[in-house]
Amino acid sequence: MNPSLRGLYAIADTQFLDDAQLVPAVEAAIAGGARVVQYRDKQHPPEIRQRHAKKISDLCRRHGVPFLVNDDVALAMETGADGVHLGREDMGLRAARALIGDNKLIGVSCYNELERALAAERDGADYIAFGSFFPSRTKPGAVHATPELLRAARTQLRIPVVAIGGITPENGATLIEAGADMLAAIDGVFNQTDIRAAAQRYTKLFPKI
Repeated sequence: MNPSLRGLYAIADTQFLDDAQLVPAVEAAIAGGARVVQYRDKQHPPEIRQRHAKKISDLCRRHGVPFLVNDDVALAMETGADGVHLGREDMGLRAARALIGDNKLIGVSCYNELERALAAERDGADYIAFGSFFPSRTKPGAVHATPELLRAARTQLRIPVVAIGGITPENGATLIEAGADMLAAIDGVFNQTDIRAAAQRYTKLFPKI
């Protein structure tokens, strides 16, 4: 297992962060212990997304933290990202791998589907993500995943498993116990008054880091 893929997976979503807040917020999350940063933007035009992603990519490289782009393989390649995260409606894993290369990380959303996760592992995914485990303001209509899914995945998958969806420092420990290697958070980190302290609360759930 990639040793960096354990701990807090911080997703910087422009739903919560404006242009001025974005880079300082990511830096605060890294200071709080974030082990992976993803840039997620569903609203801005390409030129703004390119500027955002390049700034975060440079910041993460300085701190030695892997940086991934949500959905957009081309943007990940243009900005020197360490990889990309793919959902059901995005480019296929094999096509993305052919473009981005073997030395980059590719994560795949698997929702509540163990078979999709097993297929992603066979096709070369570096990690998979299950969720939503709890109600989420970011994706209120998301399918529901359970700790039992994590337990089953832990016995069948060799790649890291990320849990996402409404995860807080209060409910995250149960998911780690069930088999999650990383806890992904958006609102719980970036919609908080003290982002560094918020990140630290998640980081403390992983005592071996």
